[in-house]
Amino acid sequence: MSLLVVDNVTLSFGDRAIVDEFGLRVSNDDRIGLIGPNGSGKTTILRLIAGEQQPDKGAIHSASNVRIGYLPQDLIVAGGKTLADFVLSSVPGRGELDSQLEAVEAELEQAQTRGADDEELMELAARIADTHERIDHFARHYTDHQAFSILAGLGFQTSDHDRDVSEFSGGWQMRAVLSALLFQQPDVLLLDEPTNHLDLPSVGWFSSFLKSYKRAFVLISHDREFLNEQISRVVSIEPEGTRSYVGNYEQYVKQRAEEEIILENQSRNLAREREHMEKFVTRFRAQANKAKAVQSRVKKLAKMDDVVLYQKRRVMKFTFPPTERAVGEVVRVQKLDKAYGDNVIFKGLDITVRRGDKIAIIGVNGAGKTTLLKMIAGELKPDAGEIKIGSKVTPGYYAQHHADTLSRESTAYDEVSRANPDALVGRVRSVLGAFLFSGDDVEKSVSVLSGGERARVALARLLINPGNLLLMDEPTNHLDLQSSESLAESLKTYDGTLVFVSHNRSLIRTLADQIWYIDNGEVERYPGSLDEYLYSSSLRGGPVEENASTTNVPVTVKVEEKNETRAEQKERKRQQAELRKKRSKLLNPLKERVETLERRIAKIEETQKERSAKLSDPAVYDDASLRNELLNSFQKDQNKLEELTARWESAAEKLDEAEAEVTAAEEALN
Repeated sequence: MSLLVVDNVTLSFGDRAIVDEFGLRVSNDDRIGLIGPNGSGKTTILRLIAGEQQPDKGAIHSASNVRIGYLPQDLIVAGGKTLADFVLSSVPGRGELDSQLEAVEAELEQAQTRGADDEELMELAARIADTHERIDHFARHYTDHQAFSILAGLGFQTSDHDRDVSEFSGGWQMRAVLSALLFQQPDVLLLDEPTNHLDLPSVGWFSSFLKSYKRAFVLISHDREFLNEQISRVVSIEPEGTRSYVGNYEQYVKQRAEEEIILENQSRNLAREREHMEKFVTRFRAQANKAKAVQSRVKKLAKMDDVVLYQKRRVMKFTFPPTERAVGEVVRVQKLDKAYGDNVIFKGLDITVRRGDKIAIIGVNGAGKTTLLKMIAGELKPDAGEIKIGSKVTPGYYAQHHADTLSRESTAYDEVSRANPDALVGRVRSVLGAFLFSGDDVEKSVSVLSGGERARVALARLLINPGNLLLMDEPTNHLDLQSSESLAESLKTYDGTLVFVSHNRSLIRTLADQIWYIDNGEVERYPGSLDEYLYSSSLRGGPVEENASTTNVPVTVKVEEKNETRAEQKERKRQQAELRKKRSKLLNPLKERVETLERRIAKIEETQKERSAKLSDPAVYDDASLRNELLNSFQKDQNKLEELTARWESAAEKLDEAEAEVTAAEEALN
């Protein structure tokens, strides 16, 4: 069954078609990745489906009562609600149901007081029962525990629940909106770059959540690994139009390449056939005895169609020139302190960057990743300590919010030219061309560029004069998938020192030979790849990305795990036995309490169902005593049901916390 159909939708701005005859059909459980270059209209398509824009041509049809949830890239959240209330109240209809119940109960009370007839009382009682059933549905499917679990998964602390949503930064507001959408469980979820403001742990949790999501979604993402984990269909905006492919992104790339080979072979064969017929016509045109054969071939030539080959997409492509050789110690951070009010980010931090390092900085949002990068770049002053930049070291800095660093009145050419005044016009245009700005595009004002285009201008501005120390903060945000991968390939040619912050696992795996994990003001330095770090961290019970692949972990790391003495093995087994006892002692009473409450809730729900059936029977209202007894019992047990449900939620939450605590302790020993 189709939940929604996008039927040949077109939207233009001026004489430019942003979306051109786009079609899409979304069915139950569809997991769609929407891909295409920056400027191809992906975000506009989601806005059209969400109803935030209207098409010039075509139409969008949705099935009855289909709920659509939309997460845009940029949003503004109004204040006035706490984070918890923002999420809990986001489910449409709950507030209205509570109001409806109060109104109908008041009507019933008034009707009983004035001695209304049985038919009116029966109708009011049926409405009360129906409203209770709908409220029960909400209580079962939208619990506080579910909402708070989602908030925790996306990085919020319990202390955040009572904060007004307007107090959070833009990135955390996006997480709040994402939390509300996941809690609502819409029939079709529209996600526009949902990982842009997430850190690695949150990306891991979100990936797990989305894998188990039983409804349809359409996803735009520049993260190749995230797409591969989530989608089962690719809808691609290609130069020749919209195409659909079954499978994840890797399978799309393979199918696309196979199609191109087939078309090239067809074109080659057709060209050979055409050439043979043209030679025949030329050779025998003047011979009367061949006239019939010649005419036959002329007709065939006129009917032959050309095989249209796929147009190759232009992609960013940049090769770094050799950099000036710097000293061995490129950056030294000594006794560095940094705090924002009472929030201490770093205290006495000592750390060194050496020539040729390729360092990925990871950690939860708010840990200080961007702060550290800004201080090294000289964009932010430390409170104490010093940062020494080595001799002959020339830093280049790419800010996460690159749009704030560009002058909206300047052209793309002006921005890049100012970054290197000594560069000739041809050099500036060449660099801009590598970042897909050619012809009159270089004279476009920054104010009219899309987010992806501004990101490319900022990259071009940096890379025309990169220096020998590159500091990059989330460089793939706002780039499309192919541009992100092209940037990674370009950075592989850079022979200087690279320090970057990213949540893009593919970029980290491609570039990093060191991992810096920032947590509680400390920087854990790991000399190895992301997979090696995650594997090592899991052995030590440290922070682990939930969906991390550890397939490329060196054997030497695994061998070290087994090099235990007999005494150490004995001690580990003793601790494991103690943990098993603790698990039983701690978890069994909690499990029993949860199960007992579940049985009591189920029993009352069954009784309430029977009472609702009786209250729907007109014969019940012939007996005023029986009728009042049923109504009073229904209301009494409904209050009890709400009380038991609240107790069950609390007990279930304690059980989850206890299980997580014991599991973490067990994993640390294994």
